[in-house]
Amino acid sequence: MRRSRRAVAKGKTPSVIPYIGYGGTDWVRVLGRVLYLKPDTREHTRFRPDVAQVSRVRGWRTFTSLSVPHQPVRVHIDGQFVAEVTADRGGVIDSIVPVTLTPGWHTITLRAGEGEAADAPVNIVDPEAKFGVISDVDDTILFTALPKPFVAAWNSFVLDEHARSATPGMAVMLDHLVAHHPGSPVIYLSTGAWNAAPALSRFLARNLYPMGPLLLTDWGPTHDRWFRSGTDHKRRELKRIAVEFPEVRWVLIGDDGQHDESLYHEFATAHPENVAAVAIRQLSVGEAVLAGGRSKARLNRTTSGVPWVYGPDGATLREELRKLGVL
Repeated sequence: MRRSRRAVAKGKTPSVIPYIGYGGTDWVRVLGRVLYLKPDTREHTRFRPDVAQVSRVRGWRTFTSLSVPHQPVRVHIDGQFVAEVTADRGGVIDSIVPVTLTPGWHTITLRAGEGEAADAPVNIVDPEAKFGVISDVDDTILFTALPKPFVAAWNSFVLDEHARSATPGMAVMLDHLVAHHPGSPVIYLSTGAWNAAPALSRFLARNLYPMGPLLLTDWGPTHDRWFRSGTDHKRRELKRIAVEFPEVRWVLIGDDGQHDESLYHEFATAHPENVAAVAIRQLSVGEAVLAGGRSKARLNRTTSGVPWVYGPDGATLREELRKLGVL
């Protein structure tokens, strides 16, 4: 409360940072975050996911800004008011809004109080879509080469976002998957914090990855632990997506560093009808050591009849998926 009063005294107001959303023809998942920011200043720039060029700032700055808990936010889609939603205690907006929309990309506009209105795209998945892509981020499409326990902290707090490197061939592979299956939704599922969403969105755009929502998590405490479980977050989101799009078969993309194989194995076993294939990027020996050891779960190749492919980069994985007929 004291920090909030100081922010207001400095002329800061509740401002919404919208994230890419998704939905069906009769609903949309609204994603965003409410922060105290100074209106009409460069402070907004580093939080904007749609700004291609930003000043070179360290990631820790995104964690020092103050979130606005329980802030009401007005939602417009394509210029029409559709609902009012409320941010959670961490300022995160994650709400389902009933609305009738045609398949394709639309513009969502969020506004808190008298603050600046902010736009973001939202993808309405075609009911006829039968194919989609779900991809991990760290060590899968974004090269880190750091011990797993430090990856999130380094990427979020220390690294200049322009210093992040794309994993070779992964953007091309994802682009080919989408081109081969027009209208396919792409979802990026990561254990990273929502604070990093704008920088990650800009990374995806700079490196020509297909546009899609980022599903991140809150680093805040729960009733039984200091930090939320990234594994539980991924498991929960996979189950949710299977319910939201029961007719879609997904290519699940991850790496063999720690948990992706076991999570995808678990999901493919429970929902084989929702998995077209699993593509696992194999880390180098050095990366695998830093990541905590490489899984040896090669039995995944035949489990539940879901095909698994492995490769060190996007080009190899693309060729393996082509052999399966997925590409």
